[in-house]
Amino acid sequence: MNDMFHQDWDPKSDAVLRDQRAACDEMRERCPVAYSDFLGWSLFRHEDIVRILNDPDTFSNAVSRHLSVPNGMDPPEHTDYRRIVEPYFRPERMEACEPQFRKIAANLVQSLLERGAVELISEFAHCFAVRVQCTFLGWPTDMHEPLRLWTQKNHAATFAEDRAAMASIAREFEEYVDELLQVRRAAGAQANDDITTSLLRQQVWGRPLRDEEIVSVLRNWTVGEVGTISAAVGILVHYISEHADLQKRLRAQPLLLPDAIEEILRIHGPLMANRRITTRPVEIGGRKIGTGERISLIWIAANRDGRVFEDPEAFRLDRDPAANLLYGEGIHVCPGAPLARVEMRVAMEELLARTTRIDPVPDRPPKSAVYPASGFATLSLRIR
Repeated sequence: MNDMFHQDWDPKSDAVLRDQRAACDEMRERCPVAYSDFLGWSLFRHEDIVRILNDPDTFSNAVSRHLSVPNGMDPPEHTDYRRIVEPYFRPERMEACEPQFRKIAANLVQSLLERGAVELISEFAHCFAVRVQCTFLGWPTDMHEPLRLWTQKNHAATFAEDRAAMASIAREFEEYVDELLQVRRAAGAQANDDITTSLLRQQVWGRPLRDEEIVSVLRNWTVGEVGTISAAVGILVHYISEHADLQKRLRAQPLLLPDAIEEILRIHGPLMANRRITTRPVEIGGRKIGTGERISLIWIAANRDGRVFEDPEAFRLDRDPAANLLYGEGIHVCPGAPLARVEMRVAMEELLARTTRIDPVPDRPPKSAVYPASGFATLSLRIR
């Protein structure tokens, strides 16, 4: 524990975990710059978080003891690695992936219709996220189940702050990627022309990417995509199940889906927080923070800040999209945002096109997810 500060809140308390959004809303108004042993300094206000996002010199992304390419880096190192990553999310690649993603979604929706009452997170959201990620990376179908279990273990170890488990889980992922790289190297010119193969050909500073760098890129993509997309799909489907008029409107006007998805995920974000570390003493919200202190950016509070979003609980399609921090801002804005947008749109299009009603199951209330996730751990729905 940092003896210099008392705890302003406990992010792992039962009261917070029962409703993370409500707890963070309350902290935003009561104590917008708050200290805890678990998260360090948590920031809840939109204005403060935008300040951090646009000052990478003062608020460093190099928060991990382990290699994290490129999101755990600062310029100029970050700039060089980011240049490698961004082309993988260009529009033409997204267009090429969309038919495959749509087929995955369609097959999963069909399986839901055969059951009626379903547990959406395990039976659709997580399966969809894992399968589209494997498809995007060029990984075989026999990776679906190991990747699903790995994601769950990684989340549990992060919440428990179990360093030994986290290290073991990191080694497990490294072994998966090492095997995939060995297969491609052995195949030589006959290797599958996919993203994983392409990373073997990438160079930084005049040399090929090292295996540990490729592992880090793939791990960051996988953690970011699988967990966040699964959470986002659950949040989206839950929201339209609770708002029958909106569900009806989106069925009739599917072209509204991209903007509707962004607004729903502003109201209920799929990711709790990201981290930074201070490089010099700063003052935020009247609190003095020293060099080397951990900063947690609480997205789900910033995007519900009434100072920026009038009537923040209300669903509105006329809001300024630039204010929405769903994908961050500044030099570390999420490079995978184009992929996430395609995945979520396709999942929702197929769900709405292939069903007539999505309703809650009254006697099976959803169970909330816990940090670092948001959304739902379980979500029972009746799909027809």
